[in-house]
Amino acid sequence: MAYLISVNAGALVRTDHSDVDLTGIDKQPVDGPVAITVPGPRGSVATGVAGDEVGDTRHHGGPDQAVYAYAREDLDKWSAELGRELAGGMFGENLTTAGLDVTGARIGERWLIGDEVVLEVSAPRIPCRTFAGWLGERGWIRTFTQRAIPGAYLRVITPGAVRAGDDIRVVHTPPHDVTIGLTFRALTTEPELLPRLLVASALPERTREKVLSRL
Repeated sequence: MAYLISVNAGALVRTDHSDVDLTGIDKQPVDGPVAITVPGPRGSVATGVAGDEVGDTRHHGGPDQAVYAYAREDLDKWSAELGRELAGGMFGENLTTAGLDVTGARIGERWLIGDEVVLEVSAPRIPCRTFAGWLGERGWIRTFTQRAIPGAYLRVITPGAVRAGDDIRVVHTPPHDVTIGLTFRALTTEPELLPRLLVASALPERTREKVLSRL
């Protein structure tokens, strides 16, 4: 059974690794139930997770990036490769999951977390300078891109509250093969895959426009 290991949130702090000098990437586990809501449009500081904020609102946040999930299994792979412990939230994820194939999740797939919250898989995370600066690993953007285990952004379909230990159940699987991993590779290292993304109706409109402009 898939479940939440932790729910993580981060307030804005100063950084030298962002054009806007602010970041919310330092996510820390939150005790107890955490409210999950539909955030405001892109440009809003608040995400869909109570107490969580984004600094670069030009590229992050909004309903299509309301929540970010990363698998504990993938963090463990990175821990082994980098030779350091990576705590839940270290990749800036709001949800650290266990037992769930996040890279293999399909665009438009829906997850029921606990008894009420439904989230929809929308897009992969694309690495940025802030992420690289936060990790402090030389060549990190290139390394992260080559491994193609990016984690998943999620929309909030049904708001509510979640907490560590909640079960995660896949309650809807779209009838296509456009996964988070395939979408990430198409947008980064394998542009020949771009036409395949267009069958995913739940692809964010900004991403769809980007794909069409590159075809």
